[in-house]
Amino acid sequence: MDTSLDCSLANGYKSKAQIARVLTETWTSEHMYCPLCGWPAITKFPNNRAVADFYCPNCKNQFEQKSKNGPFGAKIADGAYSTFIQRINSNDNPDFLLMSYSLEKMTVESMVFVPKFFFVPELVEKRKPLSENARRAGWVGCNILFEKIPIQGRISIIENQTPLDKDDVLHRVSQAQKIRTNDISARGWLLDTLNCVNSIESNVFTLDMVYQFEEKLAAKHPNNHNIRAKLRQQLQQLRDRGVIAFLGNGYYRKNI
Repeated sequence: MDTSLDCSLANGYKSKAQIARVLTETWTSEHMYCPLCGWPAITKFPNNRAVADFYCPNCKNQFEQKSKNGPFGAKIADGAYSTFIQRINSNDNPDFLLMSYSLEKMTVESMVFVPKFFFVPELVEKRKPLSENARRAGWVGCNILFEKIPIQGRISIIENQTPLDKDDVLHRVSQAQKIRTNDISARGWLLDTLNCVNSIESNVFTLDMVYQFEEKLAAKHPNNHNIRAKLRQQLQQLRDRGVIAFLGNGYYRKNI
């Protein structure tokens, strides 16, 4: 996989946004494989499609690509807030491909795949409405809170201009599928618990270590008055999905 951008594609364009779009979308069309089924290429939808940018001709999965000149930060700007929330709640949102590129070096610096089932409404931040003087006055956009997505849902395909082994990427995607659920309310608690487990540095951990997040989760879920019981339930869910293993006597081990 060549991570170079084709600078000749910029000829005839003056807008930096147009240049970036042509360079990055062409690169993905020519070099990116499907991270779900491994098909060697994904196909670009016609321009101005409302939801997705690419699809896999084999498994039919759809992808939205977000590209940035330079590294992504903790937040990633996206489209209309109400539309994004509606898509999440209806399980109709595409998976994400997040490309960081360098126009100075004309290279793809990194590519991260985020499966759609790692999104919950709490990961979407509502931006302030555009001012009355703006062309789209009153329009409300959103930010994706990227750093709050569990690490299992941030699957690197390219790091530091270097493509990672395709089989390893497909394996990580397959492992991530263990966390998949279409029940939005159940997904929120499952991902909250997974983030707690991820925050524990050791690979083997105890139930008491998970209980240390009780106060934080109580603030996030004020209507739940038995946080510890909920955590035990979610740990059992993660165990049943093969994400963690129960070792006995209140000890657990991370599997992915």
